[in-house]
Amino acid sequence: MSMVEHSQVTQASPPTSTDAGQAFNSTFLSDVDRYLFAQSTHFHLYDKLGAHVVNGGVQFVVWAPNATSVAVVGDFNQWNDTAHPMQRHLDSSLWQVFVAGIGSGSVYKYAINDAHGTRLPLKADPYGFAAELRPNTASKVFDISQLVWTDADYLAQKAQQNPYTSPISIYEVHLGSWQRAEDGGFLSYDELAQRLVAYVKHMGFTHLELMPVMEHPLDGSWGYQPIGMFAPTARFGTPDGFARLIDHAHANGIGVLLDWVPAHFPIDAHGLTKFDGTPLYEHADQFRGFHPIWNTAIFDYGREEVAGFLINNALFWLEHYHLDGLRVDAVSSMLHLNFCREEGQWEPNQTGGIENIEAIALIQKLNQVIHERVPRALMIAEESSAHPMVSHGVDKGGLGFNFKWDLGFMHDTLDYFETDPLYRTHHHDKLTFNQMYAHSENYVLPLSHDEVVHGKSSLIHKMFGDNWQKFANLRAYYAWMWAYPGKKLLFMGQEFAQRAEWDEDRSLDWHLAQFPEHAGIQHLVRDLNNLYRTTPALHESDHTHDGFEWVQVNDTRNSVFAWLRKGTTPNTIVLVVANLTPNPHAQYTLRVPKTGIWFERLNTDATVYGGTGMGNMGQALASAMVLPSPAPSESIAADISTEAPITIKSNRPNTTDPEVQLTVCLPPLATLIFEWSGQEDT
Repeated sequence: MSMVEHSQVTQASPPTSTDAGQAFNSTFLSDVDRYLFAQSTHFHLYDKLGAHVVNGGVQFVVWAPNATSVAVVGDFNQWNDTAHPMQRHLDSSLWQVFVAGIGSGSVYKYAINDAHGTRLPLKADPYGFAAELRPNTASKVFDISQLVWTDADYLAQKAQQNPYTSPISIYEVHLGSWQRAEDGGFLSYDELAQRLVAYVKHMGFTHLELMPVMEHPLDGSWGYQPIGMFAPTARFGTPDGFARLIDHAHANGIGVLLDWVPAHFPIDAHGLTKFDGTPLYEHADQFRGFHPIWNTAIFDYGREEVAGFLINNALFWLEHYHLDGLRVDAVSSMLHLNFCREEGQWEPNQTGGIENIEAIALIQKLNQVIHERVPRALMIAEESSAHPMVSHGVDKGGLGFNFKWDLGFMHDTLDYFETDPLYRTHHHDKLTFNQMYAHSENYVLPLSHDEVVHGKSSLIHKMFGDNWQKFANLRAYYAWMWAYPGKKLLFMGQEFAQRAEWDEDRSLDWHLAQFPEHAGIQHLVRDLNNLYRTTPALHESDHTHDGFEWVQVNDTRNSVFAWLRKGTTPNTIVLVVANLTPNPHAQYTLRVPKTGIWFERLNTDATVYGGTGMGNMGQALASAMVLPSPAPSESIAADISTEAPITIKSNRPNTTDPEVQLTVCLPPLATLIFEWSGQEDT
């Protein structure tokens, strides 16, 4: 070890043994590193802070600017806080020590004395790459450089894809309750790699979204109250096991997204809260630093070192674990100072508004950095307010996300399908209003875990009616969603109509998939995914007005809807028709843009899905008809008073005008998807 000049360090407390270690190593942590750290522009901090296996030992670096002394303690020194004191650079807030003779697997914490010399509870490493299994709370040394990857070709291919025109169908999973081992315990990362990836591939999903895997003390938080932000939870194994899960998914063409939580953190004593005896990671203000509804601390987004911590954490998961993107949790709580707060529980910003200006700046910087450094990564916002331009570029004044969850779509559509079909005529706008804003953002349509917990019931039990109607409604709903503009997300278990609410303490009820009605839903979701992936009109133009056109939007009496989906090349056209009452229509006529054969690609009433088998024998023929135009006094309402012909346009000239009509059979409570053959009648 090289000598360190005494003038450059402040010793925390004198070592009591000769192996106390080298303290400050300027070759490991340079002046440039410290400068960039202070400016939140060091984008590989995780290669410097934390515990790093180097030169026959481990280099420890921790940020604690207000501490009077710091020591690293662990199983390698019998938790003796005098064995390995850390030293602080005179003009730095970083503490450092090298401990020889230890390596991966060593368990450690930091012993910190605050500004008054008072010993704080032992702290886990904010940058720790691994952690003990709960209820233990220490960090563990792990050599992150030893991860093995075989996905270079996959990553190169993803870097060339346009996410906006590509199919994205996401299977959201909680690793602890998707399946359990025979003894009721958790599956390991390696077991999940084999079982989960094979299932996701079989079901036709393009992406797997993992609820947070960052180390967290409480199972019931589902991972949304993380403490070890850089550590995959030990519940399912080791960090290299987690890497193998990702690598195996990529080998099977499955992207992996991760829920990421920069909005808040728990106040457990071993975590980030008052890390050096002062509000360091959290905001010092009583309102801006604490979530009253979650009883958690809020990051100080305006502090450069904290902003750097969060940006580096996002980059870490994308770069070191090759993740395909992050779904950012609770963005609304970050954006708004009055989020879920009563009067007197918040204060306006410096301009008198409700926006958290520092959080907005952080989000914009985060997305800019990620798009520059990991352009293949998807950044997805769970944002529940009407904040504008969430998925618009920062250069245009937006937040810079690729996509935003469309929670309005989810709420409106679920409300509609919970309604008795007898009264759906009065709620028609629940399914049509979305087109008023559908292209204002790039949307993901989510049916997430939040909708099947806390007394909300499962999706199948939300549907109206007896058992048959519930399953028919759910089938029609899924096909509606998969054929509607927007990327797709479905929470685990809902693909086979899990009846019980989700419970994080137990496995899904996989035995249900043996019953015909549940197997039918599962078969439908698989077919929807395959049709969606292989049909350009269903995914290429999600983000443009040109990709969608209503064909029937006003038939409130019959609760029938129809629309066109269009691809980016001419003549890639899909027609979607939904009959959302139990009343079938043997002949229902629609106006379509092309004559010729329209193939029935999917019918949710097919017997293979559990339906009645009513349909169109695989196709329907559209023909040109010459009809007199309605007199100017006639309205669209008059046109829809009968089932045929039906039109929604009233601007035809007052002369005979050919229109193309397609007459189809509409089963009860069903959605049908037709694709034009590409050849018009001559």
